[in-house]
Amino acid sequence: MLALCAAAAFGTGDFLGGLASRRASVWVVTLLSQAAGFAVVVPAVVVQASRPTGAGLAWGALGGIAGCAALLIFFRALSEGVMSITAPVTAVVAAGLPITVGVALGERPDARAWLGIAAGLAAIIVIGSSGHDGGAGVRRSAHLGAIGLALAAGAGFGVFFVCLSRTPHASGLWPLVAARATSVGLLTVTVLASRRRLRSEPGTLRLALPSGLLDMTANVLFLLAVRQGALALVAVLVSLYPAVTVSLALTLLRERLRAQQVAGILLALIAVALIAAS
Repeated sequence: MLALCAAAAFGTGDFLGGLASRRASVWVVTLLSQAAGFAVVVPAVVVQASRPTGAGLAWGALGGIAGCAALLIFFRALSEGVMSITAPVTAVVAAGLPITVGVALGERPDARAWLGIAAGLAAIIVIGSSGHDGGAGVRRSAHLGAIGLALAAGAGFGVFFVCLSRTPHASGLWPLVAARATSVGLLTVTVLASRRRLRSEPGTLRLALPSGLLDMTANVLFLLAVRQGALALVAVLVSLYPAVTVSLALTLLRERLRAQQVAGILLALIAVALIAAS
């Protein structure tokens, strides 16, 4: 349940962040969303009353670097209108890397869990493959560029998940504080040093801030989930977030539900049932 709630938060946050990235520079959107996350994690740390550990802060900082880079790349892809290519590939890589690491570290999911993982990966691909960017009018170079961005973003998110999974339980939520402080610091220094012209239109703040709040909420839920369950299983459930993004696009942007999306949602439900029963 924690992993599925994290997927819902990630999917909603990505939807809002994607909309914001069409109105402003990805640097503006990423910096605002990352900074907004402090409003969630700082009170949560205070309530939890845990103490930071060196290992927890180190893994969190490393994850913050990977996650920040991944988010910049992902928002850039969304701003260029390649969501139909970026979403499925990003989600598959983001799930596949933790699965590989989890198995390498000794996790041994049973047969039902493996079937659930396979169904989940298939669902991620099918749900995300729903846009219009694959038409004849799209140049091959654009496809290759989008795939490259998706692979890079997915690898970054995968590393972020793995880093969080390696943090000691005793560190509580402090790794997320370290991750967010690192990412905000890096973004601020990069923006100031490069003297970038940061494009922004009205309404950006109303989209970027909730995106950041939801992203951090999802991170908290993921960290709690991975400390109670296997990394391989949690990563697949969390990476079902495109189902939420698609649902929001259908409802708010009035996009049509396609046959492959219906199939993907059914596969996602099967995956959840199999993993939950394992």
